[in-house]
Amino acid sequence: MARFIMSYRTYNWKTKNPVIDKMRTVLQDEGMFAKNKRKMLHELSGVALSTFDGWFEGDTKDPKHATIMATMSALGYEEKFVKTEKLDFEKELEAAAKWREQQARAREKAKTNSKKR
Repeated sequence: MARFIMSYRTYNWKTKNPVIDKMRTVLQDEGMFAKNKRKMLHELSGVALSTFDGWFEGDTKDPKHATIMATMSALGYEEKFVKTEKLDFEKELEAAAKWREQQARAREKAKTNSKKR
């Protein structure tokens, strides 16, 4: 069976969600990245030690937002959204439609290739 990985036109990445690198930096800055400090982080946040291992040394590619925020808020951080550009929504809708068409073609191609095996 072919597997098609979901991606978004406006937010995509190749290997791991960039939030994992941001978390690593925060934990390093806070002196909580070392494996022997993660138990304290677990006690503060309620996030499992295995979750941290999965993010930083394991196969986790896209962590849940709730787990990220549980960790961040336990360290005294909050989330903020910052507008960085003014968009032309008509132009963006056209680009989005084109992107959806490309994704549909890629899914069909993957489906066709998997049937040939």
